[in-house]
Amino acid sequence: MGTRLKKFSHSILIKTIVFLLMIACVAGTIHAVYHIFKITNGNIEIIFENSYIESSSFKMENEHTINQLADLIDTYISEENILKGNTINNDELEFRKEDIYWEREGEAYSKTYTADQIRQEMIDEDLENFQMILNNLEKEKEPLYYVTDGKHTYTNTKQTKKEQFEKYPIHYISEGYDWKMYPSKLEQYDPFYGGSHIYRSSNPENTKIFVGYTENYIHAASNEWTEKKTASMNKIYYLLVYVTIFFLSLLYLIVTTGRDFLKDKIVHMHPIDKLYVDINVILLLGLTGIWFVAMNEIPLYFGIVGWIVYSITLIYVAIFVILLLSLIRHMKNKTFFSHSVLYIVLHWLYQFVKDIYDSGSVGMKIVVIVILYPIIAAATLFFFPITIGVAVWLALKKVKAFNKIQDGAKMMREGNLQHHIDIDGKGEFATLASNINGINEGFKQAVHNELKNERMKTELITNVSHDIRTPLTSLITYTDLLKTETDPENIQEYIKILDQKSKRLKVLTDDLFAAAKASSGDIPVDLQEIDIVALINQGIGEVSEHISAKKLAFKFNYPEEKLYVIADGKLLWRSIENVLSNIFNYALEGSRVYIDITEESDGILISFKNISKYELNITEEELMERFKRGDESRSGHGSGLGLSITKSLIENQNGKFEINIDGDLFKSIIYLPTVEKDDTFEMR
Repeated sequence: MGTRLKKFSHSILIKTIVFLLMIACVAGTIHAVYHIFKITNGNIEIIFENSYIESSSFKMENEHTINQLADLIDTYISEENILKGNTINNDELEFRKEDIYWEREGEAYSKTYTADQIRQEMIDEDLENFQMILNNLEKEKEPLYYVTDGKHTYTNTKQTKKEQFEKYPIHYISEGYDWKMYPSKLEQYDPFYGGSHIYRSSNPENTKIFVGYTENYIHAASNEWTEKKTASMNKIYYLLVYVTIFFLSLLYLIVTTGRDFLKDKIVHMHPIDKLYVDINVILLLGLTGIWFVAMNEIPLYFGIVGWIVYSITLIYVAIFVILLLSLIRHMKNKTFFSHSVLYIVLHWLYQFVKDIYDSGSVGMKIVVIVILYPIIAAATLFFFPITIGVAVWLALKKVKAFNKIQDGAKMMREGNLQHHIDIDGKGEFATLASNINGINEGFKQAVHNELKNERMKTELITNVSHDIRTPLTSLITYTDLLKTETDPENIQEYIKILDQKSKRLKVLTDDLFAAAKASSGDIPVDLQEIDIVALINQGIGEVSEHISAKKLAFKFNYPEEKLYVIADGKLLWRSIENVLSNIFNYALEGSRVYIDITEESDGILISFKNISKYELNITEEELMERFKRGDESRSGHGSGLGLSITKSLIENQNGKFEINIDGDLFKSIIYLPTVEKDDTFEMR
């Protein structure tokens, strides 16, 4: 008991320390943000900028200076010009009148407030702005500027030539219809009209505006900017550390709250948890709203107001976390809904009505129904417009979906097989659209297969004609030669050639017949348990002469235990023999051939890998076609039917056959079902 109490006290101490650490991180975050704003004067873009010249602060300063000079020489011109009222136009005057009419005392006030008074008021405002611009320009020794309209001149330098200002590293020149900003990256982007924007006078023929920044000024300002950026970045690093520790601390408190130990299954509630959940949520939302309003109304001043913001935020975060952890504990305790005022009221009302209904007389039950009926009817009436709106929206949505299906089906009927009907959701219309799309896809696939079959038929006829005509032509040629030949040696040579060509013709016709029979499924299949390792070992022994003749090294890898497959022994050996024959015809002499048998979860995998002596610039799909051979010159002795026959034979035994090409590596793969599972399984 003492040990458990000691662990409990230790857990409370750790959580208290973590909570205080989290509040301290909030204080550190506020402190870091405070100093960042103080250092940058609110211009926090400095942390993302590379140099003073490219900084937004310098661009704004430069643009502000140019705009002030432009207003000075192009708008106000002089004090005399303002006093004459030349800076006021009729549109501005009328706008001011309307503004006074609506914002002050309406028509009664506008009668006593004359147009001359409004005009004089606007003149006084322009005079004030004019003097303010002059005062601002007089306070700053740089940039150097010279502006004139030919009659009035404002300058803080003795330099008056464009060439003199162009020598400065940063300058702005506006003379006549020509203007330029150097460097050009200081030009401001105009979001309304697009492109770069520099002020130009409305009277360019007479107005000149020259602005230049000396190298000393730029150097000093750049050093000051760099110091601000360095100080700001240091505070940013502190800020990141504070924020990271804050969220890690909060995560720790969320995970451990309500449990004294990590493996403790009981959720321990605190006194604060007696507060109802919905009231807790209202307090959280209310405090958050009050904090946002307070932060919006109280800017980030530096001084006593800053300390007020600082204190308000710390108190808000502490209360927010305490209330949030209370909600988390209710979630863990599965009392989030049951411990709420709304749940208690509804449950009490339900129980009250149920008790009256169960224990009362028939008359009491009628009274309860009479009381509840208008309440339910009123609620239904209240939600009736919403119900109608939802019903109309759903109806329109269904009509739109139906029209889309109807239009899509019409387009498909007219021959647009690429069209796809898109219906969102999982309703009946979505299912109907999916079925129609499936029919369309099946039709497209059928058309594709038909075109492919037509192409394959054409190629089949061409290849068959070529492969059969070659030995047939030799037979006819050498038969004619035998008729006239008298030399016994030549006769024997011709007979030998005739024998070879006739055997070749027999092989072609036999393979063609076998391919047709295998693809039609007419071959009888006697499925039995076959020891696949023994079958392949026996087969390799029978073709050992071919292996030696081709100088091939066979590497046979298989598990130690016996592996049985469900297959027809004769058909399986014919399939393997065709694969081996393909290897003998097209494998690179002196290379290795790998035969691997592996047991998969859904069957037995048999792979044959060899290096091709021909460049395999052909796809697996094309190579599986009938009479397609790896040597495009068709100079080999194969018929081009072996792989096609193998595929059909394996499929007749409920297996799968595929080939893979990787550069010069040719791989034949046979999948067969095992003894335990004799149904067909999918290729992976």
